[in-house]
Amino acid sequence: MKARRIQPARYGLFLFAALWVLVLLPLSAIAAPYAAYVIDARTGKEIHAENADTRLHPASLTKMMTLYIAFQAVERGEISLDTQVTISKNAASEPPSKLGMRPGQKIALRYLIRAAAVKSANDAATAIGEAIGGSEAAFARRMNRTAKQLGMTRTTFKNMHGLTESGHLSTARDMTRMGRHLLYDYPQYYNLFSRITADAGVRKVSHTNRRFLGSYKGADGIKTGYTRAAGFNLTASAERGNERIIVTVFGGKSTASRNAKVAELMDLGFRRAPSSAPLRKPVPPVYADVETAPGAAGKTIRLVGAVTTSKRPQLRPRSDVGVVATAAAPEATSVVSNSDITAALREAVETAPTPPAAAPTPEAKEAEVVIAAAKASPRPEPRPKDVTLAVQQAVEQEIVTRVSTSGGRHWGVNVGRFPSRYAAEKVLLKTALAEMSTLDGTLRKVVRRPQGFDANFLGMSRESADLACRRLAARNVSCFMIGPSEG
Repeated sequence: MKARRIQPARYGLFLFAALWVLVLLPLSAIAAPYAAYVIDARTGKEIHAENADTRLHPASLTKMMTLYIAFQAVERGEISLDTQVTISKNAASEPPSKLGMRPGQKIALRYLIRAAAVKSANDAATAIGEAIGGSEAAFARRMNRTAKQLGMTRTTFKNMHGLTESGHLSTARDMTRMGRHLLYDYPQYYNLFSRITADAGVRKVSHTNRRFLGSYKGADGIKTGYTRAAGFNLTASAERGNERIIVTVFGGKSTASRNAKVAELMDLGFRRAPSSAPLRKPVPPVYADVETAPGAAGKTIRLVGAVTTSKRPQLRPRSDVGVVATAAAPEATSVVSNSDITAALREAVETAPTPPAAAPTPEAKEAEVVIAAAKASPRPEPRPKDVTLAVQQAVEQEIVTRVSTSGGRHWGVNVGRFPSRYAAEKVLLKTALAEMSTLDGTLRKVVRRPQGFDANFLGMSRESADLACRRLAARNVSCFMIGPSEG
């Protein structure tokens, strides 16, 4: 029996049909590279790894870093949860998943954070990045700086949402590390990742990870991701008793198969993890947020904890107030109580001679005493010539007093308005440490306004205020001068 010969025309049609079937295959049938990593969250110890250091497409796992920086920016006073963010054309044009906002629309940052964390909205993630970084490129550079500080050595970010882009790559190990930092560095926000639904301002949104959260005992986060190039990704965390496991899977074939694999690895983690283990939280990264234009002075403002030493306050010459100041004794260890300070000041004022009748000066009205030493021993009677304020000195312990003022004839600078006194004070401290040469000796003062809390440095000459503003502007720190009647 002769074999049937396929005609050339029919053969061409067969090839075309085969190619068309491949194009129409379900996305779940397109296999992406697989990787997995499992750790004990309490210690960071590795439990399981497979292709954990292979650089792959992270998809929306990227948003973990976007949200991490958003939490950092809120904590540091760069932006507040109530800040009204204007949606750009770039953000509004992002493909789904999205919240569906219009260009020019304003929405509070808190709603953008919810949309990015719960719905994995690309337009919300882009708007967050633009609001904090100024542009997608600038925010991506900050993402990469932060990734290095977190030890994510094989990660490179090109955008804030995770849509496929050349060079935008990460690993299962790095994303697990990212998830652990989210959990321990910002526990006050971590509940976002377990919300099945959330109010995103313009509408209610549902969690992309709700199936796993609802099916696996103890699951409380963290983030899903999907693109055709990446496959179905998930960084998940679950807690049972004293144990907590974090799992990352790259390259799942479908939501169901990915969730099943993550559950299998979670079970593996809980079996192998010890019932009790010391909690060793990861070290938060160095704060590095401010980036200036190329060539400008002061590329980045960095703060590493508290300062280890403090300069002795320098007294400014005064004609109307006399101050006696001495350095604190090295062996002084206790702290002066508020009642001791109040009693000393009352005693000094009551025994001081009455000055001639004259209009009170603004400086005397706003004199502030800063105590920076240890509790004093019994004090001698103040002498009349020690006017208004006296520093009581003991044999072994001494009190340092410093007079600062925001008097009407003095100038100052404002470095921003913030939603809370706490945020304003933190920015004042950060700025003072970053620009000690021009702000040393000034008075940090938070002024409550109807719209928020102003962060001011006062007690400056006009020249020093102008210099301070110019130097802060070089660091991309918002600043304007305050005249004598504005402090």
